Amino acid sequence: MTRRCHIQRGFGLLAAWIFLVSSIAIPSVNAQLIDTATIVEQQRTETTRAELKALLEREEVRQQLLAWDVAPELAEQRIDALTDAELHELAQHMEELPAGAGVVNALLLVFLVLLVTDILGVTDIFPFVRGAGSGY
Repeated sequence: MTRRCHIQRGFGLLAAWIFLVSSIAIPSVNAQLIDTATIVEQQRTETTRAELKALLEREEVRQQLLAWDVAPELAEQRIDALTDAELHELAQHMEELPAGAGVVNALLLVFLVLLVTDILGVTDIFPFVRGAGSGY
C-alpha cells in the first residue's frame, strides 16, 4: 500500500507543479471588440499620414523645405510623430485648400504645423525659434 501512496503522492505533486507553472507562465489576455468607427479612424489616420509623406516626396516640396533649413527627413519624422488629432486637423486644413492652391499652400501648412510644434517644445527643427542659451 505504501507504493500506491507514493505513486498517488507523486501524481499529486506533478499536477500541483503543472498547475503552478501554467498559471505563472501564461499571461491573461483581455480581448475586446473593436467597433467600425475605430477601424475607420485608424485607416483615415494612416491614409492622411501616407498622403503627407507622398507630398514630402515631391521635388518642389523638398526644395522649399531645404530653403527653410528643414531637412525633409526631420519633417517626415515629425509626420510620423503627429497624434491622431493633429493629423485630423491637418487633413481638415488640406481639404479646405482650393484645388489650384497646390504645393505652396500645403507647404505653408506643413511649415506652420512644424513651427507650432517647435514653439511648444515638441520638436527642435528650426534653430531660429529658440536662442542658443535656452537650454534645449
